[in-house]
Amino acid sequence: MSVSDILETRSAFSFEVFPPKTDVGMEKLCGEGGVLDKLYTLNPDYISCTYGAGGTNVGKNLEVLKKIKADGKCIPVTHFTCIGNTKEGIKEQLQTYLDNGIDHMLALRGDLPFGWTGTGGDLHYATELVKFVRQEFGDKFTIAVAGSPEGHIACRSLEADIAFLKQKQDNGADYIMTQLCWDMDQFRYWLDAIRAAGVWLPVDVGIMPILDQAATINMALSRNGCVMPRELCEIISKNWIFPNPFEKEPFDANVEGKKASFKEAGIEYTIRQIDEYRACGINGIHLYALNKYDDVARIAKEAGLLDLI
Repeated sequence: MSVSDILETRSAFSFEVFPPKTDVGMEKLCGEGGVLDKLYTLNPDYISCTYGAGGTNVGKNLEVLKKIKADGKCIPVTHFTCIGNTKEGIKEQLQTYLDNGIDHMLALRGDLPFGWTGTGGDLHYATELVKFVRQEFGDKFTIAVAGSPEGHIACRSLEADIAFLKQKQDNGADYIMTQLCWDMDQFRYWLDAIRAAGVWLPVDVGIMPILDQAATINMALSRNGCVMPRELCEIISKNWIFPNPFEKEPFDANVEGKKASFKEAGIEYTIRQIDEYRACGINGIHLYALNKYDDVARIAKEAGLLDLI
């Protein structure tokens, strides 16, 4: 059964991991008794693995996905970007995934590396990538595409972004994996708007656990331009690490206490947000595991996600 089949029959539950840059990181994620083995105990439907811009760290990406495939506990899904790649390069890399039994992908343009003004490749948008994959591989891949409830930061308007999402659907996409969004009013507006625009694909919602101040602020502002609701801002402000959470050696005397307090409030916030998302009638929850287990396991259990299976 493919991920799109699951999403059309019941609510799905899944994780996202990233390919570590070091051998130590790979051992922690993929080694015996590592994070992947622990995540399997939560019975996810699939685990996706990110993929660096221009194919950076693609070897580690494939290694992680081969491990997931070999273990046979859930479906492996690769992120795949078209930045800095030729059509022939894309064909060769995707064939390598198929040769290793990996037939699910998230088709992305990808974030432009610092200093880049274009993709530097044959394809420039995810819409083109979806169309190209369907032309070259037919139905061999189940293709997910990104949805941006607040609109992609590089797109001229939310309406234009929804039109491009419709184009991804028309070009052969199977389901939507949403980008980070904490603004629930905006998400509900977007969900109604894409349905009104004729986008009928299942929606799998990406959730970033709120665990660390600096990571939360960085994720919201460095790439995505996300709105941070008042409640989330209050959690950050009440636990603010002086002079700021990005300082490697802060002078705040209560650093550890504030980190622990922030994480506890952040976990509770994440669980409440999952409740709100599920009440919207979405098709699945895709939890960013951040290559960790304990915190995301707690969130999954207390949010009732394990009862979806």
